[in-house]
Amino acid sequence: MTQAKILERTPQAAGSAPKRLHTREGGLDFGQVLSVAWRAILGNKLRSALTVLGVVIGVGAVIALTALGAGSTSGITKQLESLGTNLLTVQSGAARRGGPSFFGGGGRQSITMSDVEAINTFSSSRITAIAPTIQRTVQVRSSDANDQATVIGTWPSYATVRNAEVATGAYFTEDDLKGRKRVAVVGHDVVTNLFAGGDPTGQKVKISGVSFTVIGTLPDKGNSGFTSPNANIIIPLSTYQQRVGRQESVGETTVSSVAVQGANKDDLTKLQSDLTDLLAVRHKKESPDDYDFNVQNQADQLASLNSITNILTLLLAGIASISLLVGGIGIMNIMLVSVTERTREIGIRKALGAKPRDILAQFLTESVMLSVGGGIIGMAMGVGLALGGGGAVGISPIFSLSTVLLAFGFSVMVGVFFGFYPAYQAAKLDPVDSLRYE
Repeated sequence: MTQAKILERTPQAAGSAPKRLHTREGGLDFGQVLSVAWRAILGNKLRSALTVLGVVIGVGAVIALTALGAGSTSGITKQLESLGTNLLTVQSGAARRGGPSFFGGGGRQSITMSDVEAINTFSSSRITAIAPTIQRTVQVRSSDANDQATVIGTWPSYATVRNAEVATGAYFTEDDLKGRKRVAVVGHDVVTNLFAGGDPTGQKVKISGVSFTVIGTLPDKGNSGFTSPNANIIIPLSTYQQRVGRQESVGETTVSSVAVQGANKDDLTKLQSDLTDLLAVRHKKESPDDYDFNVQNQADQLASLNSITNILTLLLAGIASISLLVGGIGIMNIMLVSVTERTREIGIRKALGAKPRDILAQFLTESVMLSVGGGIIGMAMGVGLALGGGGAVGISPIFSLSTVLLAFGFSVMVGVFFGFYPAYQAAKLDPVDSLRYE
């Protein structure tokens, strides 16, 4: 039987078998190899698309998750830094083992106003200002709308300690604190939800059924994905105790926390230790295991929180990268099927002079082209998912070129690794047995 008749009986080879995959000097013609591989991929578009789907999902997920993780870490860092500088926070409850407590110590409040006064007079040269706070989430209402907000009772020094300077209007004063005035400074989200984004200065807002006059608004401080300072309403501590948290004023007055602004950043660690010793004496606690309070350093909080965020990001990216391995297995499976389907084509190529390296190069190129194509699509999908998902949850994704290139490079390696075995199997087929294959 002539070669022409063989080609006619082998439709898959009819368009590619006569093509030479090497130059006259014996070297591979990579342009021709790419051309043949491309036509083989286009020969079954749906199967090729399904084959690269695992690679697309894997690359896209890794890029999106790492970008969102980096953006979340940056957002948390900016938010903590915006809450004040040189900051120590004294809270009720023992410090949690293994690191700082980010959401309070929990349990009974143990920090009293007499503790606050002791801290305030501890060292005027080492402490710039302090601000005790009590807070709770309550229902708030304006004349036209209602919402949930975190009401914070504190001192006027809160504006300095927590970088809570007003955007419009004014902050309450010492006279307002002493007179238990019903005045409030509201956050950006409260302005948006209760006053339709207009200037609420001079208008009324009801907190737990008690009417307060809005005297100022806070600037937009963004969201970190945990709690939002934009949903805060700040009122005088004395007013809070009398009007909002009356049940909390039974017995000696306690507070949720005390923000302490140190005068010197380099002295924070020593100041933290000294305040811990002060409170231990006042609370008559000899062993740290018995402490009913904890003193947190903002820098320690930030480092620990960023460490946790980074670990979670790497964990999620590692889980997502499993899709790349699944995609690689899919490529190997399809390439093995392709070798079986094109056994006669391989026999014809070898009968026409193709060497094992030519067959190996052809099938390995097809595998790599599938993984490269999936990697490119996955990169585009990852960027789109990060931008869309970040916009939905209020996180600005941060893309790393090294991460993108690493994910893409891994997808290429998947194509090489999982494509080599099918290509090797094709290269070692016997040409006579291949021509006889039905």
